[in-house]
Amino acid sequence: MEAINVLPLLLISLLLTFLVVQATNIITSNQTLKDGDTIVSTGGSFELGFFSPGGSRNRYLGIWYKQVSLQTVVWVANRDSPLYDLSGALKISGNGSLCLFNGRNSIIWSSFSLKKISVRNPIVQILDTGNLVVRNSGNEQDYIWQSLDYPGDTFLPGMKYGIDFVTGINRFLTSWRSPDDPSTGNYTNKMDPNGVPQFFLTKNSVDVFRAGPWNGLRFTGMPHLKPNPIYRFEFVFTEEEAYYTYKLENPSVITRMQLNPNGALQRYTWVDSLQSWNFYLSAQMDSCDLYTLCGSYGSCNINESPACRCLKGFVPKFPEAYFAGDWSEGCVRRVKLNCGKGKEDFLKISKLKLPDTRASWYDKSMDLNECKRVCLRNCSCSAYSHFDIRDGGRGCILWFGDLIDIREYNANGQDLYVRLASSEIEKYNLHDVKWKIRMMLIVVFSTALFLIFLYIGLTVFIMMKKKLATKEIAQRNTDRVSSRKQEDEDLELPFLDLDAVSEATDGFSDGNKLGQGGFGPVYKGTLTCGQEIAVKRLSRTSRQGIEEFKNEIKLIAKLQHRNLVKILGYCVEKDERMLIYEYQRNTSLDSFIFDKERRRELDWPKRMEIIKGIARGLMYLHQDSRLRIIHRDLKASNVLLDSDMNPKISDFGLARTLGGDETEANTTRVVGTYGYMSPEYQIDGYFSLKSDVFSFGVLVLEIVSGRRNRGFCNQEHKLNLLGHAWRLYREDKACELIDEAFKESCTDISEVLRAIHIGLLCVQQDPKDRPNMSVVVLMLSSETLLLDPKEPGFYNERNLLFSDTVSINIEIPSNNFQTMSVIEPR
Repeated sequence: MEAINVLPLLLISLLLTFLVVQATNIITSNQTLKDGDTIVSTGGSFELGFFSPGGSRNRYLGIWYKQVSLQTVVWVANRDSPLYDLSGALKISGNGSLCLFNGRNSIIWSSFSLKKISVRNPIVQILDTGNLVVRNSGNEQDYIWQSLDYPGDTFLPGMKYGIDFVTGINRFLTSWRSPDDPSTGNYTNKMDPNGVPQFFLTKNSVDVFRAGPWNGLRFTGMPHLKPNPIYRFEFVFTEEEAYYTYKLENPSVITRMQLNPNGALQRYTWVDSLQSWNFYLSAQMDSCDLYTLCGSYGSCNINESPACRCLKGFVPKFPEAYFAGDWSEGCVRRVKLNCGKGKEDFLKISKLKLPDTRASWYDKSMDLNECKRVCLRNCSCSAYSHFDIRDGGRGCILWFGDLIDIREYNANGQDLYVRLASSEIEKYNLHDVKWKIRMMLIVVFSTALFLIFLYIGLTVFIMMKKKLATKEIAQRNTDRVSSRKQEDEDLELPFLDLDAVSEATDGFSDGNKLGQGGFGPVYKGTLTCGQEIAVKRLSRTSRQGIEEFKNEIKLIAKLQHRNLVKILGYCVEKDERMLIYEYQRNTSLDSFIFDKERRRELDWPKRMEIIKGIARGLMYLHQDSRLRIIHRDLKASNVLLDSDMNPKISDFGLARTLGGDETEANTTRVVGTYGYMSPEYQIDGYFSLKSDVFSFGVLVLEIVSGRRNRGFCNQEHKLNLLGHAWRLYREDKACELIDEAFKESCTDISEVLRAIHIGLLCVQQDPKDRPNMSVVVLMLSSETLLLDPKEPGFYNERNLLFSDTVSINIEIPSNNFQTMSVIEPR
């Protein structure tokens, strides 16, 4: 009878214990957190409990976002010791250790603290920062143990990402093995405290990326790390600790940095309206970020071809291998140093990612002159630089031994002073002096010439004034001459007279005609110096007016990139308007991929290189050129191929520039080509950088499939090429999209499928979902994890006049140079 009375009391006690665990953010020493129980932080931001990742049945104790619909785990306790059933239980011991038990009451994971703190009535608490802490019940600040000291693959706001020199704790990220397996993966991102501290990304203990030392503003290997409205960051470096951290500018924003299973260190922000994570930033951007790609004393420049070259004063150690693309052995000094016996000095090289600092020495207060003197006194010192570049620079870093892992940037790089023999310094300085003298002579000569012409002009003007009947006629002639002179100065390109162009093209003969574009015919020509050219001759009825003509000249004359066509000059004479380009022997891309015979000349490696080249050219236009440039007419016929099949984007007549901070604009005159224009541009006249991304995605799918988007037809449905590709992707049949011309010879189908995946990401309906071109370049050159694409633009079935046609590739004659379609709104 007594046992029966006790039983309800026990049940009530257990129920109260369960409710306490569910309703609070703490676990006390007499409570147990079992599988199925959770505790939630006070503000409802994070939740602690048991979970199974992806398709796995294993159980893990972890922390995830409470307010995010897509379960996103930020920390795992037993990542290498999974539970195989629902028997897991978390308890706290009297000494303040967290213990995770399995069904056999064996401890499979426990916490360990390096801090020596007296433990009194310890409790476990989950905080709104995502930090799981163990503390004494009467002290909310002094933690016995905290999860942020032992992170997994996620860097959360407020976390100290680095080393505590007092306790020896090194907080670093380690990737999951896969999305279904949180066990320790192949990649680690960790601070190395040797020399000047810096972060290294390693794969199976092999260095693959280095962020570079902190220079007061950013890591020298991450020039894109800039102040932004989402978070503010800082780097703390004292005798006690060295760490990187960030705090949210807006607490309502949810953002995290994650080391993915494929080794990509990327930042994401949660977009509540889309219920998805949006890619924001990546630590690695391109192939130049590969650790020590160019070897000792080599420098990588992603805009050069080849990307690697020796620093000034250095030559390849093994020239034959180096020029064949094997840069691993690096470079050596052209003139060997003779420390103590010969004269030596330092050559300043600018806009660099500073070399690996593990074999370096630093002083935070020394000025640069003293830094130079200290380096000169040590024969092993190879270079020096500022420790901190703020406020004109301060501090000193000295390098000893070879300089490795250097790259060049267009902006936000740092100055490095490299030790060379004085004769080498004098040679480069003499070159600078000669250049300065040459410029001075040009200025003097130009000034003298200007004064002569001014004197002649004044004399002629006075004579004309006497001869002309009225002052108005004289003024009108003067204005006309001045206007033409100003126009020529603005165009900033060589002027070729009509006779020279006519002679080069044999009088614009039909035999030299390359094709007919929307603006007029294009001819091949040869100048008297032997240079081959392509002449774009605007017809008198051309839709490209004088403004589009000037726009194309002004834009392309200032662009310098190996994947953009180079303009050589122009001709404006009588009723003629002509642009002179470098001749591309293989004409345009569409003449290959849409031709039944020539398409076989492009195997998959060539097509992939063409895709990458177009992506690099667009990235240059969007972010690396002086002004942001939107092409607005990217298509297969506007991509030219040189003799080595390198792609070059052409036809900038429709391009528009944006200010440095602008990314979008609007127009009432929609111009472009059907099949390549994005939905928001074609329908509403709204164009942005993402409009070009859409066109690029269409081009990728056309290159892979060998079929045009416009006019595409299939027996099974009435979708365009984009809809067809998305349908195949969702049915896991993307292989069916591959062009039969190269399918049999393709040895890496996964790379082709990845290209299709990237193409679909670029043609998504919503511009916000499309990646930036810098991200596209990264996705094409690495194995970064790709998000699933959403529905593409113009995903709707339509009725075509030729819908009964069996053919799925409508052959349209190629315009081998440039074309334009103009769509006027109603």
